[in-house]
Amino acid sequence: MLVAHALWAQAEIPLDQRQSGSVLLSPSNLALQNDPGLHPASLWLLEGEALWKTPPSNNAPSCASCHGDAQTSMRDVATRYPRPRGAQLQNLEGQINQCRVQRQHQPAWPWESAPLLSVTSWVAHQAKGKAIDDFASPHLKADLAAGRDLFFQRMGQINLSCAQCHDQRWGQKLAGVVIPQAHPTGYPLYRLEWQGVGSLQRRLRNCMNAVRAEPYALGSLELTRLELYLMWRARGMPLEAPALRP
Repeated sequence: MLVAHALWAQAEIPLDQRQSGSVLLSPSNLALQNDPGLHPASLWLLEGEALWKTPPSNNAPSCASCHGDAQTSMRDVATRYPRPRGAQLQNLEGQINQCRVQRQHQPAWPWESAPLLSVTSWVAHQAKGKAIDDFASPHLKADLAAGRDLFFQRMGQINLSCAQCHDQRWGQKLAGVVIPQAHPTGYPLYRLEWQGVGSLQRRLRNCMNAVRAEPYALGSLELTRLELYLMWRARGMPLEAPALRP
């Protein structure tokens, strides 16, 4: 395992060569992403802000009742997820749902539902421009290693790993499209292909389908560990959520 980790470290993109997927945007899409008044994800942000401030029922507190102004209390929260919460590894969507169930006594929002994506986008947006955490906590060591294993694991009928595309062939073209480095700096993000906002885990499942692998379930430990490793690869890079991608 030590030998494998040494080889992986050699294969990883050097820190000074990392780049956001934003550098691959066309001038028009980049302008769309950078204009808060035109960015299509602004609709999700407006809905997320409303859900943050509004109690889900007469007897339940709003998010703002506990956390106050999100622009202050959530300023860098999204840069530190996934993280251990109790006995499990939790991503930002999972943490929001945990608060909704335990604090607001409401049913969890379904994965990829509009309310969950809206609140997640609103929380993540507060950390825009903040550096992604280095995830150096010893409590994350096992999950980080497991996520790294998944990143280098060949899968599906096409027998490809994440690393073969995004570490070894970034900047080249696949089916006429430039392969990005796959740093998750912009999630949740608005994807023109989806005509809506989606999570990083949705994108990971898309990639698994593309290599003809059986995708892990949304919210699964496997996807959350892979999400953790991808965030670690992007450590120190500024968060851009919600970004825009083709």
